[in-house]
Amino acid sequence: MTSNPFTPEEARRIVQFMQKPAVFLNMTTDWPSLHWTVEHLSTCLTERLRFRIGKRTEDMAPLFETECSYIEATIKEFLSWTANEDESLVGPFSDYHCKEFWAYADYKYIAQLFEDKPAMFQDVMWSDFGFPGRDGRDSTLWIGTQGANTPCHLDSYGCNLVFQIQGRKRWHLFPPDDAHCLYPTRIPYEESSVFSQVSVLHPDLKKFPAFRRARIHTVTLQPGQVLFVPRHWWHYVESVDPVTVSVNSWIEIDMDDEARVGEALTKTIVCALKSIPSLDNNDHWLNPTEDGVSSHDENMQYLNLAVKACMDKSKDDTDSMASLVDRPRAEVGKRDFSGLLKTPSSLSFVVPFGPHLIPVNLAHKPKCTCPKDTSCYRYNDPSLCQSTSQDEDESTSDNELLQRSGEHAHQEVESPGTSGGGAGLHISTNDMLQFLVHPDVITLVTKLIMCRQRERHS
Repeated sequence: MTSNPFTPEEARRIVQFMQKPAVFLNMTTDWPSLHWTVEHLSTCLTERLRFRIGKRTEDMAPLFETECSYIEATIKEFLSWTANEDESLVGPFSDYHCKEFWAYADYKYIAQLFEDKPAMFQDVMWSDFGFPGRDGRDSTLWIGTQGANTPCHLDSYGCNLVFQIQGRKRWHLFPPDDAHCLYPTRIPYEESSVFSQVSVLHPDLKKFPAFRRARIHTVTLQPGQVLFVPRHWWHYVESVDPVTVSVNSWIEIDMDDEARVGEALTKTIVCALKSIPSLDNNDHWLNPTEDGVSSHDENMQYLNLAVKACMDKSKDDTDSMASLVDRPRAEVGKRDFSGLLKTPSSLSFVVPFGPHLIPVNLAHKPKCTCPKDTSCYRYNDPSLCQSTSQDEDESTSDNELLQRSGEHAHQEVESPGTSGGGAGLHISTNDMLQFLVHPDVITLVTKLIMCRQRERHS
């Protein structure tokens, strides 16, 4: 029996208190899912999977899922495609040469993939990380080729544990405080994610100047390793090797009840504006991972339920604190994400970094004196350097920061009713959404809603 470097209780405690991404080593040596290579999975999964197809380019704009092609293919057909070096292609991938395109079977729920093979659920042992009963049923499978990627985004509700099985994946992570540098957007819309408008490997620094100050943490995840991605950390993920396989467990940690109100509010605004016919509503604004558009009444019901849950939780917290009023002051402390009162030992908890837990450190961005040119700004090549110095970063104007929620909206076009070619502003529905569902706006409106509710119930 292999002995893990951390007990389930220790691992759970690390995940609970960790504020930065880290890599667990030697925690999966006895996991049967270590054998889930793409060759092995091709014999277990014979039905067709949906693959997302993208072109191998170095664009200065993110390739969102709405802009990709999709095909249905078996893993066996996928393997044949990756091994095909000839120009003559057959099968589902016949229109996409593997040298020019990448393929990604992402967000595949293991509970559905192995519905007729439930014994395989036990091959993924998240219980070793202090989550009893959590296994493959609570995970997603990701199979891709070199270059397969997900646009930079943050997950709204919880944290992630990512188990790398085959090949390597490079993770580019940004802390929550850098949201203003990443120009967040809800288009394409996905309820549980917020995307960045920036292509983080090839950024357009003229369009997104604040990105110069983004603090990137980069790690290449090796087979057998597990990456912990804390709540609200931005991440861009790319496959490094010809074939990669990984398993992701998204753990919902509801640390902020008002966040659910904000999510419900966002959904209500997005669905309302995008359901109104307009000339610029012909884009693919809804992510393929979403089930569909909810009606306004459904969204309002969802919003009311979220507000009620938040109010109920606030009342429970008030009652709990009232019951502590006669106790010594030292016992009245902060609470953890599960609602339990933190003990002095938990408040002084020190994460045991060492040979089995490696922090993902801030990537070094050396200064240089070369001209401001995005071709010099490459995070995935340490030999290339940043095109601006810290002094230049600090001199960025407030006006540039104010533009972050909708920089692309400022397109000069001929104003209606003019004949002299005068310039004007064209604001589209998507531009309106960029402004209205910007995290700062949603946070402010959420606070206003909760303040009004508390006034009514006081």
